[in-house]
Amino acid sequence: MKTIILAAGTGQRLGNCLGNSSEKKPKCLLEFDGKSLLQRHLENLHHYGIDDIVIVTGFESDMIKSTLSEIGADHVDICFNPGFNKGSILSMLSGLNTLETNQNFILMDADVLYDHNILGKLINSDKGNVFLLDQNFEMGEEPVKLCVRNEHLVEFRKQLDENLAFDFMGESVGFFKFTSATGRLLGLKAGEYINRGEDETPHEEIIRDLLLAKPEQYSFEDITGLPWLEIDFPDDVVKAKNIILPKLTDLPQGHK
Repeated sequence: MKTIILAAGTGQRLGNCLGNSSEKKPKCLLEFDGKSLLQRHLENLHHYGIDDIVIVTGFESDMIKSTLSEIGADHVDICFNPGFNKGSILSMLSGLNTLETNQNFILMDADVLYDHNILGKLINSDKGNVFLLDQNFEMGEEPVKLCVRNEHLVEFRKQLDENLAFDFMGESVGFFKFTSATGRLLGLKAGEYINRGEDETPHEEIIRDLLLAKPEQYSFEDITGLPWLEIDFPDDVVKAKNIILPKLTDLPQGHK
């Protein structure tokens, strides 16, 4: 199984948290307790036996390359997205183009600090196409919501239709496990958007299209209670350091 990590964005909403204006670093290089988000991703994936990894870069790609060399992760591939200032659909498509035929994969946002057991639930799920859902979240415009009705996902979006019927909802972690067939469909659908000139579309919208077309083919794992945080704003950096980091479970040593 391959992992595609999306790490091309500029992180503009984080402001000075990424450094001064002349030397800003990518969000995935934010450090918590002396270890970057990127290094944490790689260590967690290695723990679960996954070392076939491609990082889709854009903003300050060379800085990410240097970091990989510094931490001894030269086995990790880099895929540069020249359109990183547009929508994340282009980064997702860049990553999908690196997949081999019939290769299942994990798709991950790079800007998340999380407990490794969250990744374990995704990787060890016996379901083919899997979302991660956290019922313990603060409502608002920012979280990407997952809505469930009759044990099926019926929506995946920040803004919900007020008439949408569902049993419960949660926030999407931004990590997914997909089959190779779904990967091909994502690539085709992304191509349709780009051909229509909609290349500034977030990649979540492409995933949503496939989910709503055939909801019976998609499942979720509930990770409620496990600590994680997507880091988008300066306040998130503070919360990550003070609240999330102390709750993270150490990786067991000596085995996968």
